Amino acid sequence: MNAYIAAPLLVLFYGVARIIDGFDGERGPGPAWTSGHIAFLAALLLFIRIFWDMAARIGPRARVVAAVATVGAVGFIGQFGVDVVVGLLADDHAGMAAMSRQVKEVPGVSLFCYDLAPYVFSVGQLALVVMLALRKEVRVWTPVLVFADLVMPIVSKDLIPVGAVLLLVSFLPLARRRAPALV
Repeated sequence: MNAYIAAPLLVLFYGVARIIDGFDGERGPGPAWTSGHIAFLAALLLFIRIFWDMAARIGPRARVVAAVATVGAVGFIGQFGVDVVVGLLADDHAGMAAMSRQVKEVPGVSLFCYDLAPYVFSVGQLALVVMLALRKEVRVWTPVLVFADLVMPIVSKDLIPVGAVLLLVSFLPLARRRAPALV
């Protein structure tokens, strides 16, 4: 499956799993928590591939933006990796929260993985899509849909599935075209 299709579908799975996980009043630990977070981790790996593919479509100047977006993805991977591990190790939500606090107390982890990475990831992704729109590689509505996707979890994390569908629609034109070889 194409990364441009698979990544939004994995984010959609995460968003739905997150909603299901909250049915009992708290999130994690459990199968919905773990499977959702693993799906998002897989999506993040695909996003790295997508960022570099976008950069290849744009040209050499976009490599810096792809590198920045990749740094954001790596921090996000750290965040979700911690979430998966504490979800697997903890017996209950309180234990999971205590373990997460311990990890966040490690110097730099909270700042990089939790505070900066999501924004660096989002700004990098949006910048790449805007660059594609400026080159007429995608229609002007594509960055608008990507921006809407990025705003959804800020409005409410329960809107992540809606954002994922918007991202899927925005990525469809990119999925249909073969990208140039990455250098």
